Amino acid sequence: MPEEQVREKLRRLPAVDRVLRVPPLPDLLARYPREMVVEAVRRVLERQRDLLRQGGGMPALVALAGQAAEMVEAKTRASLRRVINATGVVLHTNLGRAPLGTEALEAVTAVARGYSSLEMDLATGTRGERYTHVTRLLHALTGAEASLVVNNNAAAVLLVLHTLARGREVVVSRGQLVEIGGSFRIPEVMAASGATLVEVGTTNKTYLRDYEQAIGPQTAALLRVHTSNYRLVGFTRQVPALELAGLGQRYGLPVIEDLGSGLLVDLSPFGIRGEPLVSDSLGAGIDIVTFSGDKLLGGPQAGIILGRQKYLEAMKKNHLLRALRVDKLTLAALEATLRLYLEPGRLAEVPALRMLTAGPEELEARAARLAALLTRALGQAARVGVVNGFSQAGGGSLPGVDLPTFMVQVHLQDIKVEVLATQLRQGEPAVIGRVQKDSLLLDVRTVPEGDFAELVRCFQAAYARAAASAGG
Repeated sequence: MPEEQVREKLRRLPAVDRVLRVPPLPDLLARYPREMVVEAVRRVLERQRDLLRQGGGMPALVALAGQAAEMVEAKTRASLRRVINATGVVLHTNLGRAPLGTEALEAVTAVARGYSSLEMDLATGTRGERYTHVTRLLHALTGAEASLVVNNNAAAVLLVLHTLARGREVVVSRGQLVEIGGSFRIPEVMAASGATLVEVGTTNKTYLRDYEQAIGPQTAALLRVHTSNYRLVGFTRQVPALELAGLGQRYGLPVIEDLGSGLLVDLSPFGIRGEPLVSDSLGAGIDIVTFSGDKLLGGPQAGIILGRQKYLEAMKKNHLLRALRVDKLTLAALEATLRLYLEPGRLAEVPALRMLTAGPEELEARAARLAALLTRALGQAARVGVVNGFSQAGGGSLPGVDLPTFMVQVHLQDIKVEVLATQLRQGEPAVIGRVQKDSLLLDVRTVPEGDFAELVRCFQAAYARAAASAGG
């Protein structure tokens, strides 16, 4: 395009003030700081100047205002947003792990909207302790003497080691030096606690004699770490909890077990095996057990410490506890979730457990219903079918356990699957599925049936945006 024509187009671009008078920008000026809206218009105009220099056409005034409005809305929209998880990963770490059940949500709302008895004993009118709200439940469900709750399991391990082993040694099997996630590793957590790591055994085999030979004057504790985020198979051996607990008793040393996921009920009837129960570890004589609240327990993010009274009392006196303590919302959600465990018939009300234990027949029927809804909504634009596959527990839980599932397979005739996935991810709410070749897979294990209508609406909106951007 001749340079004079380009200059003429640039001169015809509207001024900022003129664009600001075009709907919906006047409404946005009434809601948001003027500087924010003006900056959006300036950025849109600058981008349009670049397009004109490259030979682009002159846009309509309403289109410029619309682009600026989208920019403002994107900037002011909440960053932490709701997501429909269609990946089939139940405890998806990136998507917030365990969703809370109705009881927990109602408890959080009740406590959040006003004041609460967080640290007051309503029976006596005196100051209370925040941890007592879940203590009775944890003891009843696990048989523990005492309990404490902090903000996650890494914090629980840190507090235990800092209290009992700071400046001294902790013996642990080399095959249990796991990476927790986010590049945080057991040796690093131990170093932060002030304890010194003493590795024994080999990667695949550790014997009781290895622990015993490492015990010396500086030994403060024996640590057992459940490898909840991977499985070592083949020529392997680790010391059972009962044997390690017996060794600790002979030498007068506390034995600590980091269970990671923390399972309170036996899921073997549902084909989920290999995960130790919290009560089994305590019953074997382990002195201190730690685990997560938002994994297999199905509650809020928390680190739960159970064990002998004398050790837990020492932890409560540790000044580090104040930096790691949980708030009223976490305690409300955790208490409500634990209360469901008191009645085995209500465990299906814990969303994570309900999803983990859903059977193939139920999942196939749900997938068929979702496929029918999407077929009606998308019509000839899509090929929709039901396929089988496998889900995962996720969140560093139940490694190697594949959960048979059924998925809805969606293939759009004129839209690339990557474009569809992007549009779904950027919608409201966001939808995350699995991209496989030229199709998107939606695992119904992690999509409650109550979300089907909303999921279909999201597909329709995503398809419309994708088609518009493609010129369809």
